[in-house]
Amino acid sequence: MKNIISILFITIGVSLSAQVGIKTESPKATLDVNGDTNLRGKLAVLDVTNNTLSEGTDTQILVSQGEDYPPTWKTLRIPEYEPNKFYLIFNNSFSDNTGISFTSSEEPSITSRAATFTKNSAYSTFSKFKKIAGLSQTVNIFSTVSKAYFQFETVVHANFAPAGTTDTSIDYACGIFIDDKLINMRQGNLRASSASNTFVIHNQIGLVENLSKGAHTVSVACSRLDSYNVATGSVLGIGRAVASNIDSFIAQSSLKVDVYEVPQVFNTITN
Repeated sequence: MKNIISILFITIGVSLSAQVGIKTESPKATLDVNGDTNLRGKLAVLDVTNNTLSEGTDTQILVSQGEDYPPTWKTLRIPEYEPNKFYLIFNNSFSDNTGISFTSSEEPSITSRAATFTKNSAYSTFSKFKKIAGLSQTVNIFSTVSKAYFQFETVVHANFAPAGTTDTSIDYACGIFIDDKLINMRQGNLRASSASNTFVIHNQIGLVENLSKGAHTVSVACSRLDSYNVATGSVLGIGRAVASNIDSFIAQSSLKVDVYEVPQVFNTITN
């Protein structure tokens, strides 16, 4: 009788330490079920933070934490959207403190600015425009119904001598491009004053609607267009200090991007 009991306990010990398979002869885990599983009671997992069993809460799901770690309960937060309304999907700001500069020899020959600066024109057609490198960024669009706003700010600076009675100034232009296509252009004029090395703050806002889904590149490019009674050797800086009365911190450029979309996969809100 004693031998029978010993054999029974040995058999139970072996079976408890072995892998168990249901509808499989080669289980890959402590319990391997080859088929559907119907739970009629609770499902609990080890909470390693306090070494207790956790059943989670209503609407939580089990999420893997990787190999050799028990799964954990997580709350799945699905945003609710109202149909046909725009929501802010992406918002970011970028800066550049290197900027660009131009001498008088870098002015393009443009017969008609109105004919040249047209919407959707390719960047390659804009002679002697330079991109502000740090403002070239990728923007992702997830809906076919969208509005993307771009706010560009910079400082335009010239190493002018103090102005006399003659008008001394420089024309310039800056454009916002999406995938190297023009979406917004603004022109300006920097005039000399009684103080040397004048500068102005330049602002512009561009808007583009219903970009295709996927990744797009936004960039900003500027040019020195024309000069009036300026001294030889005059330099125009855009986002770059060209005289000692300001520095790169003050002259830096920034680009703010806001993308609003009508989500095309959403949960209907019921009151």
